[in-house]
Amino acid sequence: MAEETNVVTAPKTAAKRKVAAKRKPAATRKTAAKRKPVARKTTPDFAVKAQEAGRKAFLASLGFYGKAFDQAQEQYNNLQDQLEDRRKKADKLYKELVKRGEKVEKNAKVAFKDIELPKLELNSLTDRKKLDKQLKKVKARFEDLKGTVGLKHAA
Repeated sequence: MAEETNVVTAPKTAAKRKVAAKRKPAATRKTAAKRKPVARKTTPDFAVKAQEAGRKAFLASLGFYGKAFDQAQEQYNNLQDQLEDRRKKADKLYKELVKRGEKVEKNAKVAFKDIELPKLELNSLTDRKKLDKQLKKVKARFEDLKGTVGLKHAA
């Protein structure tokens, strides 16, 4: 048994190694000539360019939104200014119409005071000549009043 312990056996891993196939030199390989090493380099460049184009498209749409918002805001402000101007003009016109109405009312009161209308009773309505005379006087005074106001037709 002593002989068995002195014998050294070779490791089994060395025996199982396969011999690699011999390669052809790079000059004679056809696949090496067909490959384009540039394709691998352009892939990162393409991704960067695609990201940049996407970002620019996003920024363009954001800029479009901003410009549309600014234009809408400007139109709104212009409309507000126009509305304020119209309100001021309407207030001014209203005040002028009130002054004119006061003038017309004053003239009408004076005109009615000038007309002598006796207090008529039911029995005195039969006096047709007096009534026609008063009516003509009222119509004439009304025409004068209408001329001072500037009306073309009676209401």
